[in-house]
Formats: sequence, structure tokens, C-alpha cells
Amino acid sequence: MAEIKYEIIETIAVLSEGNKGWKKELNLISWNDREPKYDIRDWSEGHTKMGKGVTLSIPELQLLKESLAKLSE
Repeated sequence: MAEIKYEIIETIAVLSEGNKGWKKELNLISWNDREPKYDIRDWSEGHTKMGKGVTLSIPELQLLKESLAKLSE
């Protein structure tokens, strides 16, 4: 399997922490030297292992924000 290269540009929020120390985080990440995107996924301590997650472009993140705001109306 090909190695996935990533660089966490900015940690925006830690959304939760599991009992084994893994944290669900919202980060700005560059995957394989591409333009950074927003990413929500579980990370082990030190960001050495990752779980499945979702990566969002800025327009997708803005639509998600608007959709979540409508839930609280």
C-alpha cells in the first residue's frame, strides 16, 4: 500500500476524546502535498495513527456550517 503523506497545518478544534486517548479533531491538512483542506477524523496521541474521516473543501465546510446553523433555529 502506498504511503499517505500529510501535514497538519492547523488544529482548529478537538471535538472529543475517547477513553483510549484518541481525539476527534477538526484540522486543516495538506494531503500528499496538495492544497490544504478541512478534515474531521480520529487521531492517536502524537498524530501517528488515524481513523477514517471526512475531508471538506472550503465551499463544503461553509455549506455544512449553514446547514448546522439551521438546526438550531
